[in-house]
Amino acid sequence: MRIRIVDAFTDRPFSGNPAGVLLLESAAFPDAERLQEVATEVNLSETAFAHPLPPGGEADWALRWFTPATEVAMCGHATLATAHVLHTTGRATGTVRFTARCGILTATAHPDGTLTLDFPTAPLREEPAPPPGLAGALGAEPVSVHDTGEDIGDLLVELRDEAAVRALAPDFAGLVAHSRRGIIATAAAEDPARGYDYVSRGFFPGVGIDEDPVTGSAHTALAPFWSARLGRDDLIGLQASARSGLVRTALRGERTLLTGTAVTVIDGELLTTF
Repeated sequence: MRIRIVDAFTDRPFSGNPAGVLLLESAAFPDAERLQEVATEVNLSETAFAHPLPPGGEADWALRWFTPATEVAMCGHATLATAHVLHTTGRATGTVRFTARCGILTATAHPDGTLTLDFPTAPLREEPAPPPGLAGALGAEPVSVHDTGEDIGDLLVELRDEAAVRALAPDFAGLVAHSRRGIIATAAAEDPARGYDYVSRGFFPGVGIDEDPVTGSAHTALAPFWSARLGRDDLIGLQASARSGLVRTALRGERTLLTGTAVTVIDGELLTTF
């Protein structure tokens, strides 16, 4: 069975966020335990599994995502990686529709090589105060804290400036108690002339990922957060991990468009069967 490793939200290898992608030929997914075993072996922040659906339905492919530790309800970079594989291998053209735990998602290929994901916008709810212990575990004092809703399950934590986001060295074990999935730390760009409007980092130790290189799903919360503050619906976010990556966000009411590029870096064979 073919397995590909794709770097997402980047235009060059060894940057952005790597995802495993397996296109299954079956009409249904194997047992979740088997999918989890493969994802644990791949040991990237997410491995995506997709199988084709019969023509005429509301979606073209069924899609699931697993971290090394658990299945997740939403993942942006592994969806981008899956769409990239479908288009570069000739399995799809134009817009691909996926059905996933978070609903129907689409990925549209453009002539310039970019892909645009259509995801649900996160329903932000500001917390009256930071949860006790969060500042100590994160290593910085929050300016504001927002819950991102059930599908994402993160806390969006605004910090005072870009330097504070870049300098974070969290207590990962301490962060686990503060959200269902993880913590998104963010601040406005110090200098928008550098090509991005806001900066973020994502920490998800509760699902087996201390720091995620580029988190597409987090940008469905970052987009409405920064659009409200900056007064523009179309923005560019930089996720400032060691690998780094850019996500173009376009707020469209209850939907958020996430645009980026991807590069296949490994194309190999999984020596096992389902």
